[in-house]
Amino acid sequence: MNNQPIIYGEPPRKRPFATSAVAVQALIVNDQSEILLLSSPVRNAENEWQLVSGGLDAGETILDATLREVGEEVGTAVKVRPLGVVHTHTFHYDANIQFMIGVYYLMAYKGGEIVPGDDMVGSEVKWWSLAELERGDVIFHSSTHLWMIRRAMELYPLWREQTVPLQLPL
Repeated sequence: MNNQPIIYGEPPRKRPFATSAVAVQALIVNDQSEILLLSSPVRNAENEWQLVSGGLDAGETILDATLREVGEEVGTAVKVRPLGVVHTHTFHYDANIQFMIGVYYLMAYKGGEIVPGDDMVGSEVKWWSLAELERGDVIFHSSTHLWMIRRAMELYPLWREQTVPLQLPL
């Protein structure tokens, strides 16, 4: 049975819209084309690695939530430049959240000391090359996918020098 919450637009159309929780992930890539992954002693199994991730809070934009999660999970001194969305999808989260939207944002690392915080305190942090990840001995958290990291690495050199406004004028 579909129990996804619905909200309705204003009259006269009153169109029904599905509402969903939103997960955000940051694919942070440095100038050496390495991606930042974390392994938490609490959230991850042994040798399991994941992207910076979290959830959209009420009243936030997707970009604001992703930047907040970067600050919370790898430290407020870390500077990133948003490049664009690599992938979105809908997935089953749990019994209460049947439909969650995942948004994966590519970010260029611009510097700053990485100090895991929030629910990633005590995490191991590592910059990985694509070749290291493709060896096959790395275990990924269910929210982190090698094919998506490959796509991010393809897009990074194309997007890193572009200057695109973060928000288009209305």
